[in-house]
Amino acid sequence: MPDQVLTSARAAARGGGDDLDPETVSRLRMAVARLARLLRQQADGDATPSQLSALATVTRLGPLTLGELAAVERVRPPSMTRIVGALEEAGLLVREVDPADRRVARVRVSDAGRAFAERTRNQRDAWLADRLARLRPSDRRDVARTVALLELLVDPEAHGASGPPAAARGEGRP
Repeated sequence: MPDQVLTSARAAARGGGDDLDPETVSRLRMAVARLARLLRQQADGDATPSQLSALATVTRLGPLTLGELAAVERVRPPSMTRIVGALEEAGLLVREVDPADRRVARVRVSDAGRAFAERTRNQRDAWLADRLARLRPSDRRDVARTVALLELLVDPEAHGASGPPAAARGEGRP
């Protein structure tokens, strides 16, 4: 599969005069990975990246079964059981029996978990905002357009058949 991606990148670079080349693909991958790692390091507490991700998912989607949460997080159910167990022990998630089907348990975010998730998100946003503030205004506009394109890479269906939003195409600005 990685060879197919590289082959596709090379083909795209040769065809149509695109500026895409294998080095750009690799640099983008490394920059995104490094940025993600730096953002993960901005969290207080002892929560692991997997725990923070699971907490954020339950915060965003509401009460979920462990199986649903494992599927969303793309981890095996036994791993999710350990992740949720640690979050429960820390008081960040609460496991409750589903009132409609007593055989099913769902996890929901506790008040402490919601506060922790918000505090972590705010710390990361503040760190990133500080970094962005150091850029020139024109570079910040480029970042804003790039965000829309990265969102398109992550979820091509989100923009439907019309392609990226006007801001990502450089339209709608002076």
